[in-house]
Amino acid sequence: MKKAFTLLELLFVIIIIGILSAAIIPRSKSDSLREAAIQVVSHIRYTQHLAMVDDKYDTSDSKWYQGRWQIVFANDSNYTDHQPAYTIFSDKPSTSGNYGGDAVEAEIAKNPENPEQIMTGGYGSSSATNYTKDGFKGMKKLNLGHSYGITSITLSNECDGRNNNSMRISFDYLGRPFQGNANSLSGPYTSASDTLTENRLIKKNCAITLSDSEGNVTIIITPETGYTYIN
Repeated sequence: MKKAFTLLELLFVIIIIGILSAAIIPRSKSDSLREAAIQVVSHIRYTQHLAMVDDKYDTSDSKWYQGRWQIVFANDSNYTDHQPAYTIFSDKPSTSGNYGGDAVEAEIAKNPENPEQIMTGGYGSSSATNYTKDGFKGMKKLNLGHSYGITSITLSNECDGRNNNSMRISFDYLGRPFQGNANSLSGPYTSASDTLTENRLIKKNCAITLSDSEGNVTIIITPETGYTYIN
């Protein structure tokens, strides 16, 4: 005689599948927040790598330090189509020798997996850097709002304490992280406008918080080494 499931056994299986689905589906929703954090950690480390292999020191350029590699986060609608996003770039001097402070297409890092793409989630109004334009050459995953549902990015005072919420982290050739817009530096690590006497090298753990409708996750950048991890 062939064995078969009874109606009661099938009912038990259906109930178990329902319980597992209820447990797994909410978790998959919250995973998007952690996936975004993992991506950001990877790209912070990549920014540090670029800074270490591309030392900007140049004796013929008195402002060479303003061109260091940096990652800039933004919640500003002027840059990111009303969505939190970030960009990795190295500022370049104009013909007059001045650094602009904001990224243009030629200054943005290329995607190491696809050199046709530049590493921005939306920054500026040009078609290449504007997320909403057909000519957008950036990486849509770097627009954390559209790709992961992130609603805000915040930086703690340890990493954004004295430059009017510039939301930027730069690295020197040793991989050491420092805060603020490099464009405002008057020396390798200091600015005449700084209210504190110490340089802009990060002295304490820097916390970057990503938030969505369900919660938040914090990324830590440690001082001196620049080691980055999810808290």
